[in-house]
Amino acid sequence: MRLSTKITLWVSSLLLAAACGNNSNMGTYGYDLDFLASRNIPVVELKSSDALARVLVVPAFQGRVMTSTAGGLGGASYGWLNHKAIAEGPVNPRFNPFGGEERFWIGPEGGPFSWYFKPGDEQVYANWDVPAFIDSEPFETESSSENEAVFSKDVVLTNASGVEFHIGVRRMVHLLERSEAEKVLGCHVSDKIRPVVYRTINTLTNLGPTAWTRETGMPSVWLLGMYPPTPSTVVFIPFREDHEGKIVNDEYFGKVPEDRLVVKDGFVYFRIDGKYRAKIGLPAGSAKDLCGSYDPVAGVLNILKYTVPQGVGDYVNSQWGPQEDPFGGDVINSYNDGPTETGVVMGPFYEIETSSPGAALAPGESLTHTQYTFHLEGAASELEKLAVDVFGAGVKLDIFRKGK
Repeated sequence: MRLSTKITLWVSSLLLAAACGNNSNMGTYGYDLDFLASRNIPVVELKSSDALARVLVVPAFQGRVMTSTAGGLGGASYGWLNHKAIAEGPVNPRFNPFGGEERFWIGPEGGPFSWYFKPGDEQVYANWDVPAFIDSEPFETESSSENEAVFSKDVVLTNASGVEFHIGVRRMVHLLERSEAEKVLGCHVSDKIRPVVYRTINTLTNLGPTAWTRETGMPSVWLLGMYPPTPSTVVFIPFREDHEGKIVNDEYFGKVPEDRLVVKDGFVYFRIDGKYRAKIGLPAGSAKDLCGSYDPVAGVLNILKYTVPQGVGDYVNSQWGPQEDPFGGDVINSYNDGPTETGVVMGPFYEIETSSPGAALAPGESLTHTQYTFHLEGAASELEKLAVDVFGAGVKLDIFRKGK
């Protein structure tokens, strides 16, 4: 989520009920499915063989995964949706904050190679515009089936340095069965745990006549997931303990207090409650290919597994304005929503974002960023055992409940 300058575009969740009518089953997957239908928004719904695991995708929102569930129509809806903004439709030519638990964007946001500012413009909010192809324009649906959908878009963009790019985008969303999910995790998932797991494969192709380089700028795949926060949620991100540089960037909105951020024994822990606006990021060399979030009260463990190519350090820097290093950006970020200086709350929601490296591509070449999203429901004992199996015995999911 880009800093306080986006604040005026977001609507408080206190207004959602007015836009949605009957909210007796709000928070369920079936509610969100019915809501989108009531707005005449076509969807692609992926379902498991038992119809419990479901993934809701909207082609008109760039093949965005709006939400998913492990419990069928009455199950919990895992994505954060801005129901009021969706009800109003794409009315803002600059940005329409519809939400969704995994959306495709393109990086970088700021700096000399930004896609969000015109050449020569000062990089301030008054000049910020999200490219229409990732905001208000639909992706073409190439194919869809019970468990997979493929979307695509070709676009011509000019970055803040005035360089024109011809970019092909292809995005595949695939729902995995339990046995497939276990192979990806490399461990058994207890029958007492109810999962929904999907993979997205996101590809950029250079359709133009010239190479993409550090001198021209390089686009990146940028995946942003938005989820409802709770007082008991923690995001935990493992890092490489042999990394000699900075482990975590925690100064996006000012340094994060110690009671909200702990770096210990190979993990970064970030407290998520939707009450304190803060953002963190792990750079190349520090980040691994895993991230998790856990809410013991709701009984939900979320795991993200994503592509982190070894030996590649050119991750685009999305900081607005002049930059010392346009390719010194983060691999993974997490954002906790909360009141701004004026008291406005955007959601509340929290975000987990992953990025590909900058795409250094010759004409005709492609770069692919793959991400797996696991939502797992069950008893705390089962989920915490699974977290240890996946992340190792050093993970401390109760770190904010029991201290450091």
